[in-house]
Amino acid sequence: MISTKLQEYLDNADISYTRHVHPTAYTSQEIAAAIHVPGKEMVKSVVVKADEDALAIAVLSANDTANLDVLRTEIGCETLRLATENEFSDAFPTCTVGAMPPLGNIFDLPTYCETTLSRNHEIEFNAGTHEETIRMVNPKMVDLARPRGEETQRTAA
Repeated sequence: MISTKLQEYLDNADISYTRHVHPTAYTSQEIAAAIHVPGKEMVKSVVVKADEDALAIAVLSANDTANLDVLRTEIGCETLRLATENEFSDAFPTCTVGAMPPLGNIFDLPTYCETTLSRNHEIEFNAGTHEETIRMVNPKMVDLARPRGEETQRTAA
């Protein structure tokens, strides 16, 4: 079932969206394949931890990995690293761990979106579960992605 917080937000904001049910999938690439959308349209939420206390969400396509140096500069923190599931699970009370939607504002978290996402007329993202996605039209933009396969950066300092 879709995150109640997400559904309330979308409905109250009168945002047009469609829900899609798919077989259980955990990675953005697996989800994109299951729902037959290009990886550039499948959006993932990467939770990061700034200076050991503040959480934020980086939003980028399934095809990319986050450039933490760029994001660290944008946030203005000393260090930035990927958050562990234990560190962020409580921040998304209506979501299954690892299936957070890219709308940090509804969870009181700053959200940074990769600018290339604006090239997509539509995007698809986790609906708070590993079995449902939300598709919506027209998604702060930051150049924070690098092509998948390049060295993955886990900490920026």
